[in-house]
Amino acid sequence: MLTYERVKNDPEIRKYITAANEALDAIGFNEHSFPHVTRVAETASGILASLGYSERECEIAKITGFVHDIGNLVNRVDHAHSGAMMAFMLLRDMGADPTELAAITSAIGNHDENTASPVSALAAALILADKSDVRRSRVVDTGDVANFDIHDRVNYSVIHSVARVSDDKAFYDMDLVIDTAYGSVMEYFEIFTGRMALCRRAAAKLGLRFRLRINGQQLL
Repeated sequence: MLTYERVKNDPEIRKYITAANEALDAIGFNEHSFPHVTRVAETASGILASLGYSERECEIAKITGFVHDIGNLVNRVDHAHSGAMMAFMLLRDMGADPTELAAITSAIGNHDENTASPVSALAAALILADKSDVRRSRVVDTGDVANFDIHDRVNYSVIHSVARVSDDKAFYDMDLVIDTAYGSVMEYFEIFTGRMALCRRAAAKLGLRFRLRINGQQLL
């Protein structure tokens, strides 16, 4: 049975994740390397665990989260689709169960907001985990804060971020503390409106409502 530890430590997969992040860095994107994919893996698994999914389903969520951005090696455009096919071939060669492989491939192919749809609980958990990873440490800090673009400013402004299923299992809560000296709440919505709409749909797939709070004020 394919395990998260085996996937996480596979030299070939790790090489592709590194190369994908380097390609994005070259065109000015924020960090998409091991901190991001590990956080997405653990968050997606935690979402399903909070809702009573099986240990194996949570393990599959970790595997999916870890490899979900591998398609950025090919191109940022349609990276969800190219990544799904790359993951399919890599995990199949590692002996993945066909049913689990189908679920992983579908979830990865449906995680980018331009073409995404929460087609399954796994896909919904991946979407929520991916889109809620907003934090200062994802910005490549060149020391030239004054010349950050809007994506850099918004991520750099987030000094604290927590995303989790609420204790009553009714909401997926995303709580942000933003330093408005670097980015405003309006700028956050300017670039994240589509992602937040997708999070609403993903939460609904899991029987939850999406709730966003910024600096203590509920906005969604």
